[in-house]
Amino acid sequence: MNYLVDTCVLFPTVMRTILLEAVKSKRDNAFWSEKILKEWSASAKKSGELGQLQADAEISILRAYWPNSIIDFSFELEESLYLPDLNDRHVLAAAIVGKCDAIITLNKKDFPRQILNQYGLIRLDPDYLILEYLEDDASLIIKIAQGLLSEINRKFNEQWTIRQLFKKARLPRTAKALSNLING
Repeated sequence: MNYLVDTCVLFPTVMRTILLEAVKSKRDNAFWSEKILKEWSASAKKSGELGQLQADAEISILRAYWPNSIIDFSFELEESLYLPDLNDRHVLAAAIVGKCDAIITLNKKDFPRQILNQYGLIRLDPDYLILEYLEDDASLIIKIAQGLLSEINRKFNEQWTIRQLFKKARLPRTAKALSNLING
């Protein structure tokens, strides 16, 4: 599958990390555009200079690990598209040019199914997609999640649980499913 990943999925570190690790492990493809990366950086700027520096570093790492994931599209294509939020047309343009199967986003209202269907696209919630990967290969997703939990707890000297971390990352169904699988 080819997925276009929206800014709101790339920006939270935990959500981005588990999703992209799962995508890579299952040999699916993730794509984004320069404009999406710029939105990420601009959103991080709102949390201060340190937030933007961290985001820019994470964007550089993303570019290095996913060198073929940036989709270029024409301004004319973007301008010709309609979405309820005209500022999201660039996401749809990138998905069309990248021949993606789905847009992974948290913004349901901005990407109506009837509009996406016209372009052979579906909208997927990241929580839903991670659950699909979990059903397909639970051991892989558990390994990714536990590695991420260990790294977060070590970096921030915290004692998060899987359920707490993924619930905070706006992945509540994944949090519950992982917690149930791990804690039995």
